[in-house]
Amino acid sequence: MKNKETILKSIIQQGMLPLFFYEDVEVSLQVVRTLYRAGVRVMEYTNRAKVAFDNFKILKDAVDQEMPDFYFGAGTITTKVDAIRYSEAGADFIVAPNLNPEVGAIANKLGGLWIPGCMTPSEIHNAREQGAALIKLFPANILGPGFITAVSDVFRGQLFMPTGGVELNAENIGTWFKAGVCAVGMGSKLISKGVLDERLYEQLYSDTIKALDLVKNAKP
Repeated sequence: MKNKETILKSIIQQGMLPLFFYEDVEVSLQVVRTLYRAGVRVMEYTNRAKVAFDNFKILKDAVDQEMPDFYFGAGTITTKVDAIRYSEAGADFIVAPNLNPEVGAIANKLGGLWIPGCMTPSEIHNAREQGAALIKLFPANILGPGFITAVSDVFRGQLFMPTGGVELNAENIGTWFKAGVCAVGMGSKLISKGVLDERLYEQLYSDTIKALDLVKNAKP
């Protein structure tokens, strides 16, 4: 994996982490290319089906050849086995929906960025103890911006990124940043099932530009 600080800086600068999975690898490749064309420079491909790993390897090869300034991470990494194999396949960083110390240990050993998912103050504390520079708050639609405000006072200096339920509109994104997040994770609200199934790449391009602009205006 690449340098932890470099990836973290890129996520914070972008202010948004797009994430998705789709079984058709050609569609997945076009989505990655579209995101890149719209200005995205760091994203997550999620490990949500048996074909995800094979897709990831194909996509990573294309990224390395076509997009040298693009950071391509692996998401939904819940086990040590997956952490190892995705790292060996070239994942630039690792994202998880849960807090598994074994996954964090792999990332830390390789000097890479690990973004674990947390939902409680105890999980946040343990994630910090295990070296998580950035914590994914998931599911964000259940926790809400008020949770961010509360835990930010307790865990001063900790960087948070809500994922799950972040909407593609100025009010919602603005509320998250006012609560104190450094970035937002955007999955199906940006890369929807309709966009994927119907190959709506130009819509995705426009929506991605809109999302990046909304984030830019919302950041303090």
